[in-house]
Amino acid sequence: MMLDALPTARTMLADRAYDARWFRQALTDRGITPCIPPHAQRKIQHSYDRTLYQQRHRIENMFARLKDWRRIHTRYDRCAHTFLSAVTLAATFLFWLNES
Repeated sequence: MMLDALPTARTMLADRAYDARWFRQALTDRGITPCIPPHAQRKIQHSYDRTLYQQRHRIENMFARLKDWRRIHTRYDRCAHTFLSAVTLAATFLFWLNES
């Protein structure tokens, strides 16, 4: 169900947990290049762009910093639009903080 909801993209960054043959095939069928490192136990080791994969830490760090905000971490807001507003405000502040 989630594959149908994916927006159009050229590449999908994911960790080793998403290294499944059916998932890779579904991404390829949609025209998305998977950038997923293979499990060590795989017989066929798929290639992936290591440089692009290393950029994934920025996304992980952003989520970690957002979770430092108590309001977002515990999800105080009941309404989705209010929660999204809090996430947007926190992300904007974190971006501004990193730029200065």
